Amino acid sequence: MTNTIARSHLPTPHGGVLINRVQKFDGDLSTLPKIELSERNFADLELIATGVYSPLTGFMGEKDYLNVVENMRLDSGLPWSVPITLGVSQEVADQLSGLVVLTHGGEAVGTLNITEKYAARKEWEAGHVYKTTEEAHPGVAALYAQGDINLAGEVTLFELNRGQFANHHYTPAETREIFETRGWKTVVAFQTRNPIHRAHEYLHKVALELVDGLFLNPLVGATKSDDVPADTRMEAYEKLLEHYYPKTRVLLGVYPAAMRYAGPREAILHAISRRNYGCTHFIVGRDHAGVGSYYGTYDAQEIFGAYNPEELGLTILKFEHTFYCQTCGQMVSPRTCPHDSKHHLILSGTRVRGMLRAGENLPREFTRPEVAEILRAAYNAQE
Repeated sequence: MTNTIARSHLPTPHGGVLINRVQKFDGDLSTLPKIELSERNFADLELIATGVYSPLTGFMGEKDYLNVVENMRLDSGLPWSVPITLGVSQEVADQLSGLVVLTHGGEAVGTLNITEKYAARKEWEAGHVYKTTEEAHPGVAALYAQGDINLAGEVTLFELNRGQFANHHYTPAETREIFETRGWKTVVAFQTRNPIHRAHEYLHKVALELVDGLFLNPLVGATKSDDVPADTRMEAYEKLLEHYYPKTRVLLGVYPAAMRYAGPREAILHAISRRNYGCTHFIVGRDHAGVGSYYGTYDAQEIFGAYNPEELGLTILKFEHTFYCQTCGQMVSPRTCPHDSKHHLILSGTRVRGMLRAGENLPREFTRPEVAEILRAAYNAQE
């Protein structure tokens, strides 16, 4: 089951075809064994089924798993950086074979046709993918919480649930159609799990000088408990786009993945996903998909050197840290500003949260006042 992409200026999907595994099940589900999916597994199911993770048609088998962890490639040689697996306990695995029902919140959401079972090498995987085996890392903790046996096989998703952001929840087939309808031959994607501040806006608008359209694609799946909730972020994005962006050149669409915090490896996965959405360019800034101090500031940019540019099928736009310089009177980066740090307005996430809790105004040079008000209201509601 694939969607063949018509002749287009947009990049072909990763692997050549856009996967579509969304399909109703006509048989009797009651007689089939069931597997309850975690939030991450459920997100992965949708991303596989709608083609965001093309060319994957299901959870990875052992050959793909081993090659991805060690070599950042599928067994076919195609670039891929993060294992997409479904882990269960040995006891559960022993009871399963063939077709099983996938459930989420107790509801049947899809099927998995089990063709392989194999042992997860969790510590080895953590060391390669996350560059640490410490359970303090949220991605490593989630990995260790999975079962010890990975189940592999093709999946189906019964129905796409667009959730609370239905007006902004698009499949890759839909975004490609929108880009084509708008006449965008070049599209830059931006990944974020945080509210957009002026530094992000600067990156967007520099990129928009180079391409036809911006696909603002915030991650809205599971994140750390101290990350800003998705509904607050989406409200901020909508307000910002309403007042400060050219409406005909921006599309806001959610990325329903769970956050893995895999830093450089996750940056590659994010780029591949955006190629499948139809994007020709992808912005990678400082510490993309990072957490704590596990990764170097620009590791997520340097890792793309592991592939030839044509292998990934889109252009990576690498930006340095940007900030407001009070002497220059504008957003700058180390490449464009001659002044030292005492001239720069840079607020840490901790400082921003402290100001919001105290009811203080965030500087206009840091974030737009409309966004600051949305964030302040959200923090006050939590108190």
